[in-house]
Amino acid sequence: MKMFRLNEDELLELAGAGLKTPLQQKDLFSSEIKLTHLKRIDKIFSKGLHYYLDPKSPNESKDSSIFFRKESFTTDNLNNRAISVVNQFEELKLSLEAIAKLSDLEYTRELKTITTDINPKSVAKEIRKHLYPNFSNKRRDFLKALIHKLAEFNILVFEFVEHPSRKEKANIDGFFLKPNFIVLKRHQAFRREIFTLAHELGHYLLNKEEIEQLELSHISNKNLSKIERWCNDFAFYFLAGNYSDGLDKLEVASSKNDYHFDTIKLISQNTHLSELALFTRMLLRNQISPKSYNNIKQDFEEQFRKRQEAIEKERQILKDRGIPQRGSVAKPINSPLFVSTIQTAFYEGIINEYEVSKRLKMKPEKIEQLIQ
Repeated sequence: MKMFRLNEDELLELAGAGLKTPLQQKDLFSSEIKLTHLKRIDKIFSKGLHYYLDPKSPNESKDSSIFFRKESFTTDNLNNRAISVVNQFEELKLSLEAIAKLSDLEYTRELKTITTDINPKSVAKEIRKHLYPNFSNKRRDFLKALIHKLAEFNILVFEFVEHPSRKEKANIDGFFLKPNFIVLKRHQAFRREIFTLAHELGHYLLNKEEIEQLELSHISNKNLSKIERWCNDFAFYFLAGNYSDGLDKLEVASSKNDYHFDTIKLISQNTHLSELALFTRMLLRNQISPKSYNNIKQDFEEQFRKRQEAIEKERQILKDRGIPQRGSVAKPINSPLFVSTIQTAFYEGIINEYEVSKRLKMKPEKIEQLIQ
């Protein structure tokens, strides 16, 4: 309850959602509890029923959770699903640290910690030499290559995928946990996920933990903290590379120069920064008026809405015709550092084949190929 920032009344309301008779204090806070009520509680906390059977008291140390290390976050209205996701990966982090220790593995930091006093552009230029992969127009391939590059420097990156049927989706895009743990939410728009990874890499370099949602309305806010502004600037320069110089030199966008649409499109195609993200950058540098920016933003949003409507219309037509539609939940990209850690733990006898299958979410028949 402390981790999820819930009081007793709030827990009763959440656990009793949908019941004709509201839950009472005695239902949840007595010496005994019904299994049906416990299952309702676990729908909120997602700990697994075995957790509540553990006779040991829950660990409230700063080492056990970022929610005990920090009181506030950039996204201050984290929903229960977001807290649950962070908690699950925090537990995974602690588990991997224990496995690594038993397997005599060390995740030594290979990139030095820096401060916000250092120019983010110069940092991005230097870091690109080590971490920026070969550019690919296929965004998922580029994201995967970037995750692999970070693994070479002992930085673990994980994706989490929200099932389409889940009612409450985590209202976060990513987070960084010390010392080397970055987690991303899988997006249909890989550009947003790529930017989130670059932003969280900034947090890693600063060694400042954070949980956040990186919407354009957030990025364009000039009242952000110094750390958030630094990470946004670093992410931009890391992804833009030499194209940042061309963007920074553009004159104020207006109808006279067609708002630089051709230039913006060219830069977007070669950097994985969305066109709207580039216009947002221009807004922050006073290279476009707020009015013009809002008009362009609304136009992009309308184009996106129409594309989504067309997709839904096509799906409905296929459904009406009785044509089966294939679809599966996206699989997260595995960091090679994570895979190698699990492999080593198996070879050392720390974990068994079942644990390998469970952690890597692989079918048992495919495990043999991995551990040969």
